[in-house]
Amino acid sequence: MTPDPKAFPSGIVLDVSRLVSRIGGGALTGIDRVEAEWLAHLTGPDAPCPALLLCRITGAQALLPATTGAAILRWAAGDLSDLPRHPGWRDRLARRDAPRHRSMAALRRTALSLLPRSGKGIARAIERHLGCDRSRVAYLNLGHSNLSARLLDHLSGSRRMVMIHDTIPLDHPEFTRAGQSDRFAGRLRAALGGADLILAISDATAQRILHWQAQFRITHRPELLRIPIGTRLATPDPAAIPADLHLPRPFFIALGTIEPRKNHALLLDVWDRLAACLPADRLPHLLIIGRRGWENRAAFARLDALGPQEAVLERADLSDGAVAALLDRCHGLLMPSLAEGFGLPLTEAAGRGVPVMATPLPSTIEMLGDYAQYLPPDDADAWATQIIASAGQTAQRFPPLAIWSWARHFARVAEALGAHDRAAADPGGPAGGVDQWR
Repeated sequence: MTPDPKAFPSGIVLDVSRLVSRIGGGALTGIDRVEAEWLAHLTGPDAPCPALLLCRITGAQALLPATTGAAILRWAAGDLSDLPRHPGWRDRLARRDAPRHRSMAALRRTALSLLPRSGKGIARAIERHLGCDRSRVAYLNLGHSNLSARLLDHLSGSRRMVMIHDTIPLDHPEFTRAGQSDRFAGRLRAALGGADLILAISDATAQRILHWQAQFRITHRPELLRIPIGTRLATPDPAAIPADLHLPRPFFIALGTIEPRKNHALLLDVWDRLAACLPADRLPHLLIIGRRGWENRAAFARLDALGPQEAVLERADLSDGAVAALLDRCHGLLMPSLAEGFGLPLTEAAGRGVPVMATPLPSTIEMLGDYAQYLPPDDADAWATQIIASAGQTAQRFPPLAIWSWARHFARVAEALGAHDRAAADPGGPAGGVDQWR
């Protein structure tokens, strides 16, 4: 599906603050990947319209040319070879020397305009650099970062579009870091009060947005659209699998950041049960792929106590090609999450025909339907029974699930922008055929 160029605005400003903040932090997570896909789309050879980038850097908002997109993508992918050796003077004084601070120093030098942190004057700067009226410009914030009421207010007159991936920090504060719930509440309030369009990546997320809109008693009513994100199926690269990763028996994969809501504790309980009832030569492997997150000391302690010959293995920062090759070989993806807004590993596995065992969360059922095998998040015996049954036979493969491509996602967003413009031009007319919940 190709986006209609006429549906896009005359220019787009993409906020890349989250992606820049992740430079040097290892493999990109789900939200990071969404921002990276949009950055590649808007700054590549087939970009649908002129673009600028916005990034919150130390002490300022930097308005950047689209040509900086290639460098940001390269740095975010881990190639830091051309980063400045030192950060800017503000970060040096604060003794901040991480790659992201050095990348901000480089972006400061290439900025078209440096504006106050509040964003004051940004609309005029955008008009000057894009050469069109702000009413023909869309601002996209996809990463929950740099999202403030003041910035959105200074962007008034443009089409302000914000993507909300989930409301987990408010729905489940027990799964978040200290202070994150309050910070997210401020960002969601800003989006609900100042955006023109809000993109929810699942109907489950859209329903929670409506819930919190009512709780916050926000009278502003941005247009709310359900538009799933795309899934990129990486090309398998068996040569990228580390040579010391030995998986001689059937194995299952848990993919994603090791954090409380992903419920790795249940899987560790399952493997304790399997080790107690199966001989060593029949004990399947559990391969946990992902970086360690936060507030999960008990799970980390259990992982640290594993010996080199254990059936449970932990790996971080595997390449996408290596992960794809391992998914092709595994007996299934295990995802006993307690909360999700989407869950990219689910569609990455289902899009390859890999069996999925997951908890019956609303977003998971919405995305996978009856493709997955659903199990309770607190029943280790049920998971153990199904894993034993699966490991005892040849690895199954199903017809790959039809999943959203990024091309389809971009086209649907273009359609939404066009419909929003038509509705704004004719408030009494139809919305242009974009169904709010499809």
